[in-house]
Amino acid sequence: MLLQLQNKEVFQWIKYSTVKINRMETIKIKQIRSAIKRPADQKATIKALGFRRLNHIVEKEVTPQILGMINKVKHLIIVVD
Repeated sequence: MLLQLQNKEVFQWIKYSTVKINRMETIKIKQIRSAIKRPADQKATIKALGFRRLNHIVEKEVTPQILGMINKVKHLIIVVD
């Protein structure tokens, strides 16, 4: 009933924002190799992706930044679906 009382523009904005939130894709990534004896930038990338230990799985939204980070350390991680 509250939505019926709001004007048309606000209703369309609410509809647009909920559709956009539902379309965000996520990706599961698993660390399979250690970052020991790796360059500092690769260690920082592993930490920025949220890994804490080997065989740790994290779920991230698919963005160009995350895909670039995955590409940088692709020899240390795998994508799990």
